Amino acid sequence: MTYPVEMPKRPWRATAPTLLAALIAAALGTGCGGGGGGSATPPSAEPPATQPATPPSAPASSASAPDPVLELPPATTPVELPGSGSTTPISQLPVSMQLPAGTDVSKPGAVVRVSSATSSAVEGANTAGLAIDGSMTTRWASAKDDAAWIQFDFGTKTALGYVSLSWENAYGKEYAIEGSDDGTTWYQIRYVTGGKGGTEEFFNLNAFVRYVRVQGVARATQYGYSLFEVSFKSPGSDNTLPAIATTAQQFPADGSALAPAPAVQAPLETVQFTLPDGTLVTRFGMVGRSRHARERGEDWNEIGFGVNDTVDAAGNAKDKGPGAYLNFVANYFKNRTWGVEFIDNSRVAGVTKPTIIVNQYYQQAQRGGGHSFFRRYDTPGVTGYGWMSPGDLLDDTTYTDGFKDVASCPVIKKPPQDALLSPNSGYAGVKGANDGCSVVLDTVPGHSDLSANADGVMVPNGKTIASRALKVGDAIEFTGSFFSTRAAMDAVGDSGAVRYYTNEVTYVVGSGLRPWYGVQPRLMNAPLPEETLQGGTGSVSYDYADNGAFMFQQPNNQIGMQNMQRFVEGRRLIHTDMWTGEHNESGNDRNDAAVGLQGPRFNKSSCFACHIGNGRSLAPTAINQRLDTMGVRAAALNADGKQVPHPTYGVAVQMNARSLSTGALQDWGTGVRVAGFDVRSVKLDDGTVVELSKPRVAFDGPTPAAYSLRSAQPMIGMGLLEAVPDADILARARTTPDADGVVGIANFAYDPETGVVRLGRYGWKASKVSLRHQAAGAALQDMSVTSPVFPNRDCLSGKCTPSKVEKGLTEDDLTLISRYLALLGVPAQRSQVSGFPKGVSPLPDLDVNPTQVASGARVFEASRCTTCHVASMKTGNGSEFAELRNQLIKPYTNLLLHDMGADMADGFVEGRATGTMWRTSALWGIGYTERVAGAAGKVGYLHDGRARTLTEAIMWHGGEGASSRARFAALSKADREALLAFLKSL
Repeated sequence: MTYPVEMPKRPWRATAPTLLAALIAAALGTGCGGGGGGSATPPSAEPPATQPATPPSAPASSASAPDPVLELPPATTPVELPGSGSTTPISQLPVSMQLPAGTDVSKPGAVVRVSSATSSAVEGANTAGLAIDGSMTTRWASAKDDAAWIQFDFGTKTALGYVSLSWENAYGKEYAIEGSDDGTTWYQIRYVTGGKGGTEEFFNLNAFVRYVRVQGVARATQYGYSLFEVSFKSPGSDNTLPAIATTAQQFPADGSALAPAPAVQAPLETVQFTLPDGTLVTRFGMVGRSRHARERGEDWNEIGFGVNDTVDAAGNAKDKGPGAYLNFVANYFKNRTWGVEFIDNSRVAGVTKPTIIVNQYYQQAQRGGGHSFFRRYDTPGVTGYGWMSPGDLLDDTTYTDGFKDVASCPVIKKPPQDALLSPNSGYAGVKGANDGCSVVLDTVPGHSDLSANADGVMVPNGKTIASRALKVGDAIEFTGSFFSTRAAMDAVGDSGAVRYYTNEVTYVVGSGLRPWYGVQPRLMNAPLPEETLQGGTGSVSYDYADNGAFMFQQPNNQIGMQNMQRFVEGRRLIHTDMWTGEHNESGNDRNDAAVGLQGPRFNKSSCFACHIGNGRSLAPTAINQRLDTMGVRAAALNADGKQVPHPTYGVAVQMNARSLSTGALQDWGTGVRVAGFDVRSVKLDDGTVVELSKPRVAFDGPTPAAYSLRSAQPMIGMGLLEAVPDADILARARTTPDADGVVGIANFAYDPETGVVRLGRYGWKASKVSLRHQAAGAALQDMSVTSPVFPNRDCLSGKCTPSKVEKGLTEDDLTLISRYLALLGVPAQRSQVSGFPKGVSPLPDLDVNPTQVASGARVFEASRCTTCHVASMKTGNGSEFAELRNQLIKPYTNLLLHDMGADMADGFVEGRATGTMWRTSALWGIGYTERVAGAAGKVGYLHDGRARTLTEAIMWHGGEGASSRARFAALSKADREALLAFLKSL
């Protein structure tokens, strides 16, 4: 993948012809303002001389124009699943073959003698008995057969707590450990996918059997299986988990003691305010990016204007891979964010020629002139990037100093919350400007007039459209750049790159930032219509870099300049391995403070490992698939028949384990796997057959009396949901069913830190009251990481030990994670036609039929899906983030509990949420589900990932959703496809 080399951007001062001539004579490269993505063709008509099409550039030397580091999107590693050999449904050890109640495990386990060993066909004289002869110089070796096995007889039923397999070089890549009382009927004890050979240990066997068998499924080599030695131990303190005392989790009976909303406070950071004279001030954050917003792996040129790699010779769509715009550069959290301030007087009384003053606030010195405005849409050769770049850099020497590798723009302190840094003095007579690196923009640049040529491409027609003053409502595409020097980066202790691109945003004069999309000609930017803004004005713009895998990782479109730094530091924690401290994306510094935070039993080591791409976890798709990217809540029944945390697992099963002494991974028998699938077919009214598949699960250890399989949910928009007032949610709850039997009730929970009653908002059963509560709960239950909310792992038993504090997330860490989650943006609905260049293949994510989508929205409402999946809400003004206040959002949830019937029931109770109740899931972003998962694996819908398609998800609805399901089943094919197109546009 190659990209054109680009030189520094420079907003041009149209009143400096002498400097222009001198710099053009010196320039050796093409400036960013006139560059093109692909084979650029010069325009057939030049814009007016007063508004240069291509700003001057610094000479193309390593000192004056270092290229940005091209950060390719990180590769997604698929999760290893059981192979095709694992097709038989799991048979778990019956209770009679598990350890008897009261088994003494207070002392270390003792060696258990094997009476005899037998096996399938062997290689030469390497018989089964050699695997139990106590010698590491002899071995059992099977014939070259994946299904080979070796069996051990203890002579009588024997309690087992541990087994060790010492492999020779020919080891098992996939195999099962099974138990039996008669040597004929076998039950699974453990299953191994991705065996590594060497010595493999299995603890907490929980087996009371006469026979044990190692049953091969797949060999790791071309040879058979080969074991030097197999040894067993009885249950003991060194190999078996003891029962723990657990306490029932307490929930309030109702919301009668609901805590009032806290008093409104000043926001953490002001992102927009108006001065007394009517001047509008907008502030927003930037972060380093690898490339431009409209670049991907292809050349994007239009018919007749260069190579077009988006189609093949027959004109069919051809995808050569994504660009590198929405991914995050290496060490993105370290000195690579900055703030931008627009001071806009367009609504000041008496102003007829508005101006916008642009100030930037970096963390290190920068070269001047790193701004561009207005897309170069009038040039057919410019399809990937390119700007007209007007504006007046107040001190041109800050730009020319860059030719000498000097960063003349110093670090400027952040401005006050609701005031300008330089309200009176300004710079060079420009009030509000901070220094000579500030820019004044006051015109829409002159440009070529366009008409369609014979191919239907809009091209210059020989006429020009003169520049004019800005006016209210003008859409300005703005991009900055990070253009420092080696010396300036070294001064802040950063050995990383000195040059990055950044976000490309749309500023509407007189209003502020707005999410944008590309229209004709050539994906020229335009503000997205309000009806598409699912996440309010902070919605994420359309993606023209083909970076759909990153769509759930983008910040709120209006994120503040300081909140951007908070966001990226929170992102770092989400992507950090809480055992090693390593970041899951290469090139990022290790987080030393996170090393060793994880406890001995866990599901995954980072949030991102379950929330793939910040989206859903992997769906159950294969028998014996380990479900450690999902959560399993577990409960036993006390003497009163009420659910309490399970004595082995606590409140949640943690499926993986490490040695307390060495940190090496171990198998402690707490895995939960796919045991099989219950499959049935239903018919829609037009005869279409829909297969419904529901996973059954099996526990390596004891099966809880009640359990709930939970898929990780998308992280997007959680701050917006937190910002919806309690009263608005409660107003939608009903005390009596409507005509469809829909009720909807709220769940309530105790705040784990204050003990007050609060409204439940998060989790599949709405049992978490805040983002902080949700984040801390997930850290503990899924990663075994403590926090100020849950300070010790005793909390897994249902009751924390108040005085006990174990090393974990700090207060700052938890705050950063919560704020990151709050500021994650929601993609705008993809219901608008993008103006792709003529002959360029539209990106699949943006190849939409607006008529069909609009029709589908009407069908969705007519089917009364919006009774629960409420189309719109309004956030209040209580959030600590100004970005989230008073936003009209479209989450398609009411955040209430609904009884979804027996087919969806899990029997698990959380507060007012019975075993058949689930919180209505938000639907925003649902159309990006598969794109966000990428190559990691298949993800699914509903609480346990059972639904492979949206149609299946709808057809699983029962209980309060049964009537809407029936209406869906009765739709014509056209209406059904329209409804699905609507959902996929969200």
